Amino acid sequence: MSRKLNKNDFLPIGDLARRTGLSVSAIRFYEDKGLVQPMRTGGNQRRFLRSDIRRLSFILIAQQLGLPLSEIEDELAKLPQGRTPTAKDWRAISASIRDQLDRKIAQLTRTRSKLDGCIGCGCLSLSRCKLYNDQDGASETGSGPRFVLG
Repeated sequence: MSRKLNKNDFLPIGDLARRTGLSVSAIRFYEDKGLVQPMRTGGNQRRFLRSDIRRLSFILIAQQLGLPLSEIEDELAKLPQGRTPTAKDWRAISASIRDQLDRKIAQLTRTRSKLDGCIGCGCLSLSRCKLYNDQDGASETGSGPRFVLG
């Protein structure tokens, strides 16, 4: 059952910026991308749904986790417009990005464990590389820090 929206369900862009910690220009950027869709008042002022706080918060978190904006857009397209997402809506998004997050966690864990020793670059420039990469055997498996990045 949907309820009728009232003026308390909407926020001006400045209030939304204060609530999310985003700049007004960042909110306009996300608006241009279609990630939030404000209503317009008779005076042509933007009014955002309170539920856009959650959408913008998800964007901030997902970007901090390293998800590209295109993937964030895809996930947000699964959320309803005009109503606050439910726990079920968020669980669906969580399930969708869980594997990617698990891969990032594994990569960060590998990096943390190797950072003090060898990052697997395949160079012989450090005296310790002889321990990890004797005779530069790593060069036969490709370029870059593949011991960490896989």
